[in-house]
Amino acid sequence: MTILTPKSFGHFARPNKPVFTLYDGVLNAYETFIGRVTLLNNDILYGKASLNLTSIRESDNGWYECKVIFPNRVPNKRNNGTWFHISVLGGTLLRIPPVNQTVLEGDPAFFHCVVQNPETMFVEWYKDNVSLLEYYDLSHRSMMGPDGSLTINPTQMSDLGFFTCEVRNTANDTQSASAYLNVQYKAKVVYAPKEVYIPFGESAVLDCHFRSNPPLKNLRWEKDGFLFDPYNVQGVFYNRNGSLQFDKVDDSHAGRYSCTPYNDLGTDGPSPIITVIVQRPPFFTIKPKLVYVTKMGGTVEMHCDARDRDGYHIPQITWIKKDGSLLPYGRFSVNGGNLTIEDIVESDRGIYGCQATNEAATVTADAEIMIENVSPRAPYNLTGNSTDTSITIRWAPGYIRQYLEYIIWYRLSDAPEWRTLKVSNKHILEATITNLQPAREYEFMVLCQDNYGDGMFSKAFRYFTKPTEFEQPENGLQDALLQFSQIGSPRNFSVRKEQDNFVAHWEPPELGLDQLRFYILRWWIEPQHKLHGSAETSETHYILDNLDEDELYTFQVFALSTTNYTSGSNEYEIYVYPYRRVKVMTVSGVLILLFCLAVISALLYMKRNRIRKLREAENVKI
Repeated sequence: MTILTPKSFGHFARPNKPVFTLYDGVLNAYETFIGRVTLLNNDILYGKASLNLTSIRESDNGWYECKVIFPNRVPNKRNNGTWFHISVLGGTLLRIPPVNQTVLEGDPAFFHCVVQNPETMFVEWYKDNVSLLEYYDLSHRSMMGPDGSLTINPTQMSDLGFFTCEVRNTANDTQSASAYLNVQYKAKVVYAPKEVYIPFGESAVLDCHFRSNPPLKNLRWEKDGFLFDPYNVQGVFYNRNGSLQFDKVDDSHAGRYSCTPYNDLGTDGPSPIITVIVQRPPFFTIKPKLVYVTKMGGTVEMHCDARDRDGYHIPQITWIKKDGSLLPYGRFSVNGGNLTIEDIVESDRGIYGCQATNEAATVTADAEIMIENVSPRAPYNLTGNSTDTSITIRWAPGYIRQYLEYIIWYRLSDAPEWRTLKVSNKHILEATITNLQPAREYEFMVLCQDNYGDGMFSKAFRYFTKPTEFEQPENGLQDALLQFSQIGSPRNFSVRKEQDNFVAHWEPPELGLDQLRFYILRWWIEPQHKLHGSAETSETHYILDNLDEDELYTFQVFALSTTNYTSGSNEYEIYVYPYRRVKVMTVSGVLILLFCLAVISALLYMKRNRIRKLREAENVKI
């Protein structure tokens, strides 16, 4: 069984004056409502027959009734009808505003701008917020009527845009209204080069430069007078914009091409002939060295030369600095293909490119200038903020002009393996690491990179994720404040030697002491900044009894809140003097000295005893 449901028929009208009718999805407006009535997209919320009325004018003031009629039913309507009232306010200057227009190129366009009193009011027209008088060609094709309305005849495709009429009275009161002019035309080619060189053995694109309104529907290519269908040619493809993509250029791709664009209105014709020439890219006969090492104030000369592969042309050779900065003004010279830079300064460090260019392609040979005793600087001042599954790290750049990219190294504080995250935007000095475990401590280091290679790592930075039960504040404005004010930093941190041990002392934080969970004390061996130890305590002091002698240490204490927010104190450096070694050396020295004295005493005793015996023997002989 087939059941046919009759289509509803919406009728929205003022008494004895229809506004629009909607039947089977087709909307028809009447009289002064043409171009100002559209259906609303959200018919679920407002209803299928709800409309949007634009370019409100004084005559729209009044009562409106919406009725639903069923032309295929008996009776065709019911006792229904919803009444609405529109009150138009503020129409003291402009009586009839302009309405959106859609015209074909070459046809006239007309915009209403009827003022209340033409004798005391002035009208000025604008296109895209620029006075119409500043458009030389458009102003010569435009005419303003005595009531302020604008006529453009003939229209051109460049006329597309917003037109605004501004009304001003003698009291300098103003009122304005805008409408959009949509100029449609057949698809047309606007530019076609006579010759295009594409590089042999490389990829290339052949563009068709066209304009189309309505949008492009089809694009046809011809080669040497015959239809060229990329689907039947191996290694040639259509791009989305209709251009030809050659995957790997060979000699068969040379020829005479033309393109013809089409839209719903048709085409304005094919493009002029484009002669495609396949040419070999240039090659280097002399390349600069990969690295030039020099000193501050020195001179560097880099050699470069190239030729076309056919041997008949010499390509153009230019030098650039790969980071986008200019060559040092007044300190460089180019002789042939050789670049010389004098009085080297730190900013000259970097990678340079020798570019050889012909009609087919540009090839580049790179060379790097390195300056002795100029080392990169690492990012510093790492700070953090966390949720239960993510941590956001922020840092300060070590060298703002030089460092362009950053890589975040991170791991669980007790895990041996590091993971990395590259920051995609070189201007951003923060990164968010996601998919972390709740209530765990992670360790981070930031590696800086520039166009010259890797720089240095920042100092290691540790931070906790929040526990799963932690909830962010509902007020987003307060969240930005709370995440950095949950607990303050421990104060007046220091490390002192007391009797035979070192003792770390600090004072509790002034802010958020009621949210303190415990303190975390960490110490690193310098200058490697290698984590040597970590301890947790609820006291404001800690005895350090496992420090190695003859080492330089950096100490820092962190306050950990109940929401796993950490706030670090000042860093404190101390050198552990080699007490035991000195004591051993002192004792050893004393023992050696005593041994030497004993030996000397024994030798003196033996010598005296021998002398005494010799004397006694001489006395016996006498």
